[in-house]
Parts: sequence; structure tokens; C-alpha cells
Amino acid sequence: MYIIVGLGNPGREYADTRHNMGFMALDILAARHNIDIRKENFRSVYGEGRIGTERVILAKPLTFMNNSGWAVRDLVNWFKIEHDQLIVIYDDIDLDPGDLRIREKGSSGSHNGMKSVIYQLGFDDFPRIRVGVGAPEGGRDLIAHVMSMPTGEALDKVKAALNDAADAAELMVSGRIADAQMRFNKKPKRKKKEEAKKAEAENAEQKGETKDE
Repeated sequence: MYIIVGLGNPGREYADTRHNMGFMALDILAARHNIDIRKENFRSVYGEGRIGTERVILAKPLTFMNNSGWAVRDLVNWFKIEHDQLIVIYDDIDLDPGDLRIREKGSSGSHNGMKSVIYQLGFDDFPRIRVGVGAPEGGRDLIAHVMSMPTGEALDKVKAALNDAADAAELMVSGRIADAQMRFNKKPKRKKKEEAKKAEAENAEQKGETKDE
């Protein structure tokens, strides 16, 4: 059995915002596997069903993002699952829009929802899927950024990433987390840019040495 938790904020005013990537990924999984997410308990709205042969709970905390840990703790304690049977899906401003990062364990980073989850559980060795939404640009306020909808090219990338996140969750539930990582964990674009700049600098330096000779 697996519990898949999507982090977000309840309410229409928060729907489709960057901070609700977890909720939206769960909606995709629910539609694919005919799971009705309407039961209310454990400080969550949730549904039960199967992905393949595996029983799953799909849950959206109703506690609002910063207190997500209350709901996750209630779910884990009631269903008595192992650490690696919990999968959490959430947004990440440190990843470019559309990038995914799948990890078997780790810290919360700068994400307040994950800080709450790890604090309330007392452990961090559970799988997670981070959906990149990009950092605010031009000095934009962080809260305004995550509480708004992406647009243009960023929106297209995020929509594709949500389907990828659902694909990754399906692989993880089938015990194939390594396959999910190989398929979806991409090298950060920032590093590629840095390496490109370094290569350009080295090429320019070599050209300069050639001219001097």
C-alpha cells in the first residue's frame, strides 16, 4: 500500500497556482485510475483505489501549505505504512519550470510545506517528486509568485511536467523508483549554462594564446 500526498492549498482561489502542483498531479492520477478524491478525514480530502495491483491512498491536506505535516502525520499513523510507502508531490522554485526531481529521501530545502511534513513525521527518508515552477524574476515577491498561475511557455512546460509527475508516481508505486529517476531527473539547466560559459571562456583563452604565438 502507498499513500501519495499532493501538497497545496484548499480553495478555488488557490487552484492552478504554482503552489498547488501537488494537488494538480493528484488530480491527473485520480482521473487515470478512476479514484474519487472526496472523502474527508485525517485533516485531508482523499480517495482510495489501485494503481496497477497496488492499493493507494491519494490525499490532499486541508491544513493549508505551512501545516501540511499535520495531515501527513495523521495519514501515516492511521494506515501504519513504512517510510518508503509515502510519496509526496510538491512545487519547487529552485527548479526551472517543467523540470522534475525525484528523490528517495532528503531535507525540506526552502519549502515550508515540506518543513512541516518532516517536522511532524520526525523522519525524512520518504520518496518525493518535486515539480519545478521557477524562481520569481525581476524582484517579484515570492508569495505573489507561488500564489499565481504560470503563463506562456512556462505554463506549457508545467502542464507537461504534471503528467510526467503522475507517470513517475506510477513507476514508484510499482517499485521502480530508479527507473523514474533515470527517466525524469534532468541535469539542472543552470549547471549547463555555467559549463557553457566556462567552455566559452576556455575557448577564448586558447584563441588568445594562439594569436600571441
